Amino acid sequence: MAFSASAALWFLPFVLPICLYVAFTDLAQMRITNQAVIVMALVFVLMGPLVLPFDVYLWQLAQMGIALVAGIALNAAGVMGAGDAKFIAAAAPYIAIRDVGDLMPIFAAVLLAAFAAHRLAKHTSLRQLAPHWVSWDRRKFPMGLALGPTLVVYLGLAAVYGS
Repeated sequence: MAFSASAALWFLPFVLPICLYVAFTDLAQMRITNQAVIVMALVFVLMGPLVLPFDVYLWQLAQMGIALVAGIALNAAGVMGAGDAKFIAAAAPYIAIRDVGDLMPIFAAVLLAAFAAHRLAKHTSLRQLAPHWVSWDRRKFPMGLALGPTLVVYLGLAAVYGS
């Protein structure tokens, strides 16, 4: 993996609780809060210059803007929710562009597992553990349940196998 192992180790303790919060709020309310997205972006903006070479930091930061523009366009086209688009933009700088090929199978596996777990819980008595979650009654899938864990798994793998 191209992402720095030491940077991944520094980012992971801060990103993990944000990603768990994103997954939870998307399940419970079918929304990814602006506060979570802002904190995720701020962690990178504040810590990035300390743990990454400055030129790498600037390129990673540029990815946030590029992902935000793409996400806004996809949201306008009805392909994804606004919260998903904002989260992807805030998560983009944590991913080395050369690792996108490694990220896609991670995302696919996490998405399949999250979808299966959500649908299994929705149609069994597990639903009674959180009967008021909005995601149970919506046709749409809470993508935060897959997006957050995908970033955590990627950073975990980068911490072990990164450059």
